Amino acid sequence: MELIPVVTIDGPSGSGKGTVSRLVAKELDWHYLDSGALYRVLALAAQNHGIALDDADALGTLAAHLDVQFCIAEDPADDRVELEGENVTAALRTEACGNAASQIAVIPEVRQALLERQRAFQQSPGLVAEGRDMGTVVFTDALTKVFITATPEARAERRYKQLKQKGLSGNLADVLQDIAERDKRDAGRAVAPLKPADDAAIVDTTELSIEAVVEKILRIIDLQSTEA
Repeated sequence: MELIPVVTIDGPSGSGKGTVSRLVAKELDWHYLDSGALYRVLALAAQNHGIALDDADALGTLAAHLDVQFCIAEDPADDRVELEGENVTAALRTEACGNAASQIAVIPEVRQALLERQRAFQQSPGLVAEGRDMGTVVFTDALTKVFITATPEARAERRYKQLKQKGLSGNLADVLQDIAERDKRDAGRAVAPLKPADDAAIVDTTELSIEAVVEKILRIIDLQSTEA
């Protein structure tokens, strides 16, 4: 059986893991999984179907039958996500959707329903998977595990700039408070809390450019591939 390599990149909100993971996947010419987008899609689907965010059974059933397509383009700006045939890319980027995704991510029924869907992304020649529990739960035997982080202030500043670039409303103080609350919720949840895998390489991105982070992760992958 072919051993398909996986690189996991986990980290808190605003750490830059999404941009970094996409660029690493592009450099390696591997598949890419944005696991957080699955939870955002589910949160949006729950809203569309009138399902409460604390209705574990209904959310689990919805997750198991989620009609979602990730359409990846050459230019990341042209990527789109389709839910039940509708382009919902813009809706998934809002802070409200992110908060809702964080709330449902603590529900065991939801995580179990989405687990096999995430693992199905492991296809040749390889996969870069980013999220919050890729290295600790979903791909525990990954070739390389990376946990990237940054100070809350740096992450809030990045998220605020992203919102402005996308034409969305928000202010820096609210974004910082949201990040602090999300960090607390993600780290304290009973199911798959946000933390580095025991064998993960820790990369602090506070003072690093995106390009520098990508280069550092590629070096880690090269080193560990050689050792393997």
